[in-house]
Amino acid sequence: MNLVEYLPILLFLILGTVVGVVPMLIGKLISPSLPDSEKLSTYECGFEPFEDARMQFDIRYYLVAILFILFDLEIAFLFPWAVAFKDLDYFGLVSMMIFLGILVIGFLYEWAKGALDWE
Repeated sequence: MNLVEYLPILLFLILGTVVGVVPMLIGKLISPSLPDSEKLSTYECGFEPFEDARMQFDIRYYLVAILFILFDLEIAFLFPWAVAFKDLDYFGLVSMMIFLGILVIGFLYEWAKGALDWE
């Protein structure tokens, strides 16, 4: 075994470690660390923790998350369709319009039922 053959792998590992570790070390060394009660408070969900971790959440958090995932997946289907649009011809256009129509009908139904209202 010749060590010269493994030199690219070794350089890749060293460079990957440097790129991953050095920015974290620089940030830790030069960033100001002045914690106070405002910075240490919770901010993720909008309210202070006041009960057990198994408390009930408002269902609207979950509805918004599901709606985000649904319409995010819609965009994920639109990109490949747009790239291959010339090759799909009329069938591709009709199938995507049916797909978008179903999503619009679902969106209008959710809107009519008040799933998007935040009181």
